[in-house]
Amino acid sequence: MAKGRAACGVFGATYTRVGPVMDRRGATAHRRELLGAAFGRVVEIGAGYGATFPLYPGQVTGVIAVEPDETLRTSAKQAAKLARVPIEVVDGFASALPLGDGSVDVAVSSLVLCSVPDQSAALAELHRVLRPGGLLLMYEHVRSRHLALAILEDLLAPVWSGLAGGCHPNRDTVAGARAAGFQIQHQRRFGFSILAGIPAVSHVIVAARKLPIGE
Repeated sequence: MAKGRAACGVFGATYTRVGPVMDRRGATAHRRELLGAAFGRVVEIGAGYGATFPLYPGQVTGVIAVEPDETLRTSAKQAAKLARVPIEVVDGFASALPLGDGSVDVAVSSLVLCSVPDQSAALAELHRVLRPGGLLLMYEHVRSRHLALAILEDLLAPVWSGLAGGCHPNRDTVAGARAAGFQIQHQRRFGFSILAGIPAVSHVIVAARKLPIGE
């Protein structure tokens, strides 16, 4: 997951253990749904331990997987060797991607935009590196539409963020994508409990498009 360098290390080791449990509870199926539309050259931010790597379809010609956490990046490099498509794992942050303007066809964020220090900056970077007409594919947990739950998420956000590697349970990431200049093409919202004992919270799978010049 993408985050500030100070939040890495301990979180990476913990997420390597916890993430696969979450995957078995349903996150793998969600990621597979997300990546069905991927094609061409892809950048994935906060690639973690490479949970998405086996799921990329054959129409993807290559993936630049960006991950700042050294522990997660080491695991991702091993996972990349087993992937069906070429994947290069690199160090970096979502807010400063090591890619040129308009250089990728698809950008992928899988449970990452909740935890980046500056979501607007990360979305702006994704918009920058995507070619006009390119796709942003997001699988994220987001602020509840139910007022009482949303208020509770707001109250819990400071504590939860400190415990969960900078994760914010109350971000409206779809609105953030619109504000960054993306046009939402498809959105599916659903509840998902990531671990036993944790209530189901709102998640979304979204496909959004960077509008071509003139549209």
